[in-house]
Order: sequence, then C-alpha cells, then structure tokens
Amino acid sequence: MSFSPGPVGPPGGTDIQEQRDRWERKRSRTAKELVQTEQRYCQQLELVTTFFVEILKAKGTLRQDIRESIFSSIKAIHSVNQSLLVHLENSYFGRGFEQFCPHLSHYNTYADNIYKARKALTIQLKKNKAFRRFKKLQEAREEFKNQTLEELLQLPVLRIDQYKHFLQDLTANTSPDNPEFQQLSSAVTAICDVSQRIQDNTRRHENHLQLCRVQKLLKGRKTKVLAAGRWFIREGWLKVVPRKGAVAKPKMFFLFSDMLLQATRCGPMQLANRDKFAGRHAFPLQECTVEKVFGHTRSQGGLLSLTFPKASLLLMSCNQEDLNDWYQSLSSAIRKLQSKETVVHQRDELCRRPLRSAADSHNTPSSSSSSTPGRKRNMVGSETSEQSQRPPSESEGSAPKRLKPADAPEHSSEEASPSSCVIL
Repeated sequence: MSFSPGPVGPPGGTDIQEQRDRWERKRSRTAKELVQTEQRYCQQLELVTTFFVEILKAKGTLRQDIRESIFSSIKAIHSVNQSLLVHLENSYFGRGFEQFCPHLSHYNTYADNIYKARKALTIQLKKNKAFRRFKKLQEAREEFKNQTLEELLQLPVLRIDQYKHFLQDLTANTSPDNPEFQQLSSAVTAICDVSQRIQDNTRRHENHLQLCRVQKLLKGRKTKVLAAGRWFIREGWLKVVPRKGAVAKPKMFFLFSDMLLQATRCGPMQLANRDKFAGRHAFPLQECTVEKVFGHTRSQGGLLSLTFPKASLLLMSCNQEDLNDWYQSLSSAIRKLQSKETVVHQRDELCRRPLRSAADSHNTPSSSSSSTPGRKRNMVGSETSEQSQRPPSESEGSAPKRLKPADAPEHSSEEASPSSCVIL
C-alpha cells in the first residue's frame, strides 16, 4: 500500500491570509459605520446652518456679534465636512482625511468658544422673546426629529471623539504596505491633538465652576479664591489639634493647587450667611512639608503634620481612608508646585543677562562724567525708579502683608474678624 501526500502550501500562508481577511472585514465594518454616521452628521449640521444661521441673518432677530458668539465656526465646519463626505462615500479615506485635517482649525475655534456659546444662548433665551419663539418653531419641524438647538450645537465637539476612534480602528486594520496607512496615521495624530484640546477646555471649565462654587460659599469678598492658574483639588472637615491641651475643633479645609484654605462655618445667628463659611487662614504650599503622625489613634484615623515657613498645623481625622486621601492630595499638590517652580527658576537663570562689573562702570566714557548736574539727577531718579519696580522678592527688607502674627494661627483665628482671612 503506497502513500502519496497531497499538495502542501507554503508554511504559515493560510494563517497570514486569514489574518488579512479578518483585518479587511473589520476595516469594512468600520468604514461603513464611518460613512453612515458622517452622512447623518452633515444632515444635522445643515439643519443648523439652514434653519438657524441663515434665517436669523436674513430676519435680523439677533445681532451679528451675538450670532457669531452662539454659532461660531459651524458654517465653515459644515462646508469642510461636506467635502470630506464626498471622499468617504467614494472609499477615499486616506485622501479625504489628508485634505480634511488642515481645516481642523475651525474645530479648534469652535471648541474654544463652546462654553461662551452656551452662555450667550442662555442669555438670549431669557431676554429675547422673539428669538425664544423662533427657536421653538424651528425645533418643532419634522426634520429636527425632536432634537433641540443645544443638542445640535454640541455635535462638532462630540464628532471629534468619534473621528478618533474610527481612525484608530481603520489604521489598526490597514496593512502598513497600504498607501492609505501613512495618511490615516497622520490623521490620527491631528485628530488626537484636537481631542486633547477639547478635554483640556472641559477640565478648565469644570475647575472654574468649582472655584466659583467655593467663592460663593465664602462670606464677604476679602478671601479671593478665583485666581489665574489655580486648580481646585478637594474639600472636607478636619480637626485642628491645638498646641496646648484644648479640645480639637473641626474646621473646613479647601485644598487648591497653590494653597490650603482654612474656614469656619458662620454662626446660626447670621441668617444671611448661615450656610456659608468665613475664611480664616490661607496657607501657601510653596515651602510646605507634610508627613503622617502615627501611634495616637489606634488605626482609627491619624494625624497629619503640616509645616509652613511661619506656621504649623496638626490635623486629625478619625477616618483612616479620608486621612490617606488628604495626605496623597497634599503631597501631590506640593510636589507639582515645587517642581513647577524649579523649572521656572532654571529658565529664568538661563535667560538672565550678565550684570556689568564695577570695573566696567569705571571705564565709561568721560562724557558721562562731565554731564550736567541735571543729567546726574535724572540718572539718580531713574535708578531709584528701577529699584522701586523690582518685585518684592528682590527687596531685602520686604515682608509679606498679614493681619495677624503668623506664629500662632490657631489663636489668631478666633481673634480675627469674621470676614478676614490671614495669609501666612
């Protein structure tokens, strides 16, 4: 009995072909979904441009600056996406996004203006009766399918995130030998940059809302929370352990990226401010150190020791998890702030110009020494003005303004006025 083997193909050839077939099937599904969603997206953009932007411009219901504030660059976005749709419907995905990405500046403009647009729209709906009636009539059209103008205006921002996922899937299922691979990869990078910009804008907006909320919680106007570059981190109750054997009293603390604010609740007799807090001390975090103190609470909480240049705090919590969260938040905020200041200091050192030596000052031309007395007075006056314009950190005898001595923050908080906040 003889044995004759059948034809044998190249080793691994079947597996490679099956992998390519799977890639092609995934790519086809992603491409089909991209085209369908792009068609729907362009239809929705056309609703806004036709039934709102153009008609409002013709009727003059809104001023031009208000229209631009609400609708921003949505008309330019609609035009760009119509061109992209033509390429996608013809399966030219790489070429379509290659021509689309240079126009992403319209999306950047729109994303930067989105929160201003919401505010402007809300104001007009409250004050402009004609616009309110017009908006209601347009949204009742059959084409809108129960979608509001607010929902439609949010679509360009949401579409960027959808593009990111579609392009990542297309790139992952496209062979590197395909001519479209490089085009799709470049598009992914460009779209991800816009997506990151939108996320950063969202974080800044949410942080601004948190700062405004805390500012409203504080009584009076002396404690300023709203500041450029400041980030809200957390808030909560902690007990302040006094230096002497008094009872530890709970205080409200607000942690920001650059300071720790201590506040107390207003008394019940202050009817207008009974739900608010009075700022007592603002502790800067630039030179702060924080460490845990163990062995005093039998694992049912703990103590945190905070040391500042002119003050110190001993904070207690009976909740171990809450105490650990405070420790992590404080440590992270201090570390980030100090590392940021180190980078800025090094950059300033590199950019600082060398000062003139005393020998150079003696080798000045003789014409300067023979100048008139009035000229000398002007020179002295200019030197004095330069000294007065130096930052406080350069003046030798300067000291930070404070309302109370910084060496006893616990006692001064009770003696300070209810609306004052001591900066230590």
